[in-house]
Amino acid sequence: QVQLVESGGGLVQTGGSLRLSCAASGLTFSSFAMGWFRQAPGKERAFVAAISRSGGNTFYANSVKGRFTISRDNNKNTVYLQMNNLKPEDTAVYYCAAGLGKNPSRAYEYNYWGQGTQVTVSS
Repeated sequence: QVQLVESGGGLVQTGGSLRLSCAASGLTFSSFAMGWFRQAPGKERAFVAAISRSGGNTFYANSVKGRFTISRDNNKNTVYLQMNNLKPEDTAVYYCAAGLGKNPSRAYEYNYWGQGTQVTVSS
């Protein structure tokens, strides 16, 4: 059974940092591209960042470019999202996902999803 378990969310002030982790099990982790998406109240789920199977290629939404960094450790079956200079508009539930598709910014390319972790940025 595939499981993706996010952790590291919480409450932080504007300008602060958080590091999200997503531990994967039940799949060959290095065979999957990994992505982070987020969903704010009343909004659709939106792409945040993605990383290729080897970690050699990364992709970011324009809204987080330069502030967020995605990385992965295939030995630990874990993907990370380092979030710096957080803004109130970053407040959302953050989900990690594993996929085999070719378009990492599209939610439909992902086969497995975690349960999400809440990130709240206070102004």
